Amino acid sequence: MIKLYTAATPNGHKISVLLEELGVDYEVHVIDFNQNEQKSERFLAINPNGRIPAIVDTDNDDFAVFESGAIMIYLADKFGRFLPTETKARSRVIQWLMFQMGGIGPMMGQANVFYRYFPEKIPAAIERYQKEVNRLFSVLDKQLENRDYLAGDYSIADIANWCWVHTHEWSGVDIEPFKNLKRWVAAIATRPQVQKGISIPPSEIDEKQLQQAGSKLIQ
Repeated sequence: MIKLYTAATPNGHKISVLLEELGVDYEVHVIDFNQNEQKSERFLAINPNGRIPAIVDTDNDDFAVFESGAIMIYLADKFGRFLPTETKARSRVIQWLMFQMGGIGPMMGQANVFYRYFPEKIPAAIERYQKEVNRLFSVLDKQLENRDYLAGDYSIADIANWCWVHTHEWSGVDIEPFKNLKRWVAAIATRPQVQKGISIPPSEIDEKQLQQAGSKLIQ
């Protein structure tokens, strides 16, 4: 059994979507940011960094995994899906997963903060992060030219990037100029497992959860 510790944020949804795609049993534990539960001793024993998501694999000596990208690789390896084993194919998927971890997630997170939540509107900061999100979207758009998915077959790279990109409105960024990216977002959104995954926790992205998760990026 996989125990999933999560909240209604793009990083949390990356794992619930993957677990739904894998079709495995899992147990959801929603972390309450309002109660600062992510900083509790119980949760820090699972994730010393005090962030969601995290998992515990009860079938593997209660092995704990934190950091969403690391969790995705662990689950893909454990269940043998959505991450190739051939060296070059595996590398391609991991490269695009790291693109999300190092670029899409942090830059969209910062855009969210300054566009929506920062107590003072700082136009230069908003422009900086929205401009970088647009640049990153252009990279994805180019990669998706003449291909359905980012790195061959549908993979954890697609799940990770999609869970952030489909929230683009929260960053104040329009995907209309990116026709390939828009097509990809729409296609993945039709997958029943994706629809279920982003409803765990509730499918409507919780504004307070996003605000609190995003604000951590500027602390």
